[in-house]
Amino acid sequence: MNSSTTVSVRKASIRDIEKLYDIIQGYAKQGIMLPRTREMLEDQIDTFVVAEYDGLLIGCGSLTRLGPDLVEIRSLGMTPGYKGQGIGGKLVNFLVEEARSQGIKKVMALTYEVAFFQKNGFTLVPKEIFPEKVWKDCMHCKKQYCCDEIAVLKRLD
Repeated sequence: MNSSTTVSVRKASIRDIEKLYDIIQGYAKQGIMLPRTREMLEDQIDTFVVAEYDGLLIGCGSLTRLGPDLVEIRSLGMTPGYKGQGIGGKLVNFLVEEARSQGIKKVMALTYEVAFFQKNGFTLVPKEIFPEKVWKDCMHCKKQYCCDEIAVLKRLD
């Protein structure tokens, strides 16, 4: 990346759906993110944020409410070639601040990138403490009985 151009993070809009779909499908094909249809993305567009660099959409993430005081960061990803440059941290910070502005006290994620989330203030927790997640999503996942993702949590008290 060029140092004279900065990465900005903003709420996603309908015009971002195709690029969101491409980023998420890239991870879904690797088996490390749940796939999302274009229709799902359109229905949930208000939960997504995007990172832009030099006019290009290069990253995304979403914040999904699981309960009155719990949200999940999901669909966090980068366009190939942009990973490891601080963009994920900017997306997570934006999403955490969004949760804080909504008065939500806990932000969780299921991830394979534990070190990344720890660097961003999350701690390891047993995923069983999130029955809200299990009932909302896990029962529809092909990895339901052999989930190898790791749960992380950030408290915003």
